[in-house]
Amino acid sequence: MTIEDKIDITASVSLAKKTVLNVIYSQNAILDKLNEALKPFDISAEQFNVLRILRGQKGCPANMCVIQERMIAKTSNTTRLVDKLLIKELVTRNVCPENRRKIEVLITKKGLNLLTELDPKIIENEDYFCSNLTLEELDQLNFLLEKFRNNINK
Repeated sequence: MTIEDKIDITASVSLAKKTVLNVIYSQNAILDKLNEALKPFDISAEQFNVLRILRGQKGCPANMCVIQERMIAKTSNTTRLVDKLLIKELVTRNVCPENRRKIEVLITKKGLNLLTELDPKIIENEDYFCSNLTLEELDQLNFLLEKFRNNINK
């Protein structure tokens, strides 16, 4: 189904507009499915992203700047996200002994266990969206999306 059919556009649109609408619509579809998978675990996509960043630290703490730099959604309020993860006991937060103005965040065992439980569900979700594309098409899509996005960062 075309994007025009999906969102009921009857007027002619430029190829550039169609492309941007397709990217936005696809992003929202992916996020909706991700949020559906995360909902039973009482965790948002942004909180999930923070946990994955912290797991990637392999036992080393990350400060708020590092977390913010690696976030997929750069507009997220990192402090608020970490506060919510603290309440759920999925992370710890400590003042850096060398620099008292720096806060270090570390994923807990409970946080790691949650990610271990979520991993197969997330992989299933990713596979769902990619299932009708060949490996070559996935490579091409990634290449084109990176080219598309890199134009934004010029």
